[in-house]
Amino acid sequence: MKNRYIYPIILVMSMFMFVSGSFCQDMNYSQYFSTPIYYNPAFTGINSGVRARFLFRDQWPSLPSPFKSYFFSADLGDRNLPGSGGIGLMINQDTPGAGLIKNFGASLTIGVRISINEFMVSQVGIKAGIMQRTVNWGDLVFTDQLSSKYGNIFQTQFIPPDQSKRTVPDFGVGGVLQFMNPAGNINGNVGFAVDHIFQPDVSFLSTGSSQYPRKYVGQFDLVISTGAGSSSSSMMRASDEPLKLNIGGIYQNQASLNSLQIGLNLLKYNVYLGAWYKTTMTGTVNTAIALVAGYRYNFYDDMNIKFMYSYDLQVSGALQGTGGAHEISLILELDKLSIFGGSTGGYVPGGRRGGAAMECPTFY
Repeated sequence: MKNRYIYPIILVMSMFMFVSGSFCQDMNYSQYFSTPIYYNPAFTGINSGVRARFLFRDQWPSLPSPFKSYFFSADLGDRNLPGSGGIGLMINQDTPGAGLIKNFGASLTIGVRISINEFMVSQVGIKAGIMQRTVNWGDLVFTDQLSSKYGNIFQTQFIPPDQSKRTVPDFGVGGVLQFMNPAGNINGNVGFAVDHIFQPDVSFLSTGSSQYPRKYVGQFDLVISTGAGSSSSSMMRASDEPLKLNIGGIYQNQASLNSLQIGLNLLKYNVYLGAWYKTTMTGTVNTAIALVAGYRYNFYDDMNIKFMYSYDLQVSGALQGTGGAHEISLILELDKLSIFGGSTGGYVPGGRRGGAAMECPTFY
């Protein structure tokens, strides 16, 4: 392995050390564009090379017990793989309820590539993994422990249920259509996915049942470059890079909850700026504006790291005064790294990489 890969790989391993697992009602990240495999496994290996992503979210920091979550994924797009798609790993963890409940998920993902023509390609993806939920019965406070005068002073008579940890298999599928125009200055994708297909039973009680609800996701992204062609920005000086505009949106449905997020990001001089409108569409409507800023640093012409920060500004609904949410993400890209032999190829006119049909450069 080339020496220049050593430090980025050490960085990826450091990211991994901070992640230890996922899932209750699925976390909704404002930077959905920084966690594409989380929402749709078909994004696994959609571009050649390696992508490693780490994201931390601190939700409602003004509350006594904020809701924190961690996400890590790494995927490899290698056209020497059978199916010419990619393979990936995804780990997710959150700790709702003042840490009394811990949710963990770990999955492998596979993407299969189906070329349509020079300017259009589709991928289908599968996620297979586990979902684990843990409850800390010992830290719960029950009514028989409470004194009206002295507070929590009694020993509870509560007998904990059969188990405090529940681990079940979990599966998801998705598809994505990626396209670009002949001039190469417009590219985008449209995707649809279903997660928790078999609605696993996550009940802690042997006498009860609690099926985890399926999640349906629809998403689109359109990237417009103001310059001629869509050649990778890492091949040119930041001052010469054309302005890029990313317009996108994501819709989610899980059980009786519906949410929508739409907005745009700008990229110029290696700096990202964006604003996204987020709203729930059922029950009590809560609306927020997610403000995004970030920076991309290029190690080499085919290797870069991206830092992104976003803040959810709550503008309406019952969640005002909770402090919104902070998100921080790190994304490491190694465009030409190939593990299964051969080469991903160099860049060619129009921004397409390698010999595969349409390696469409994305915004991130």
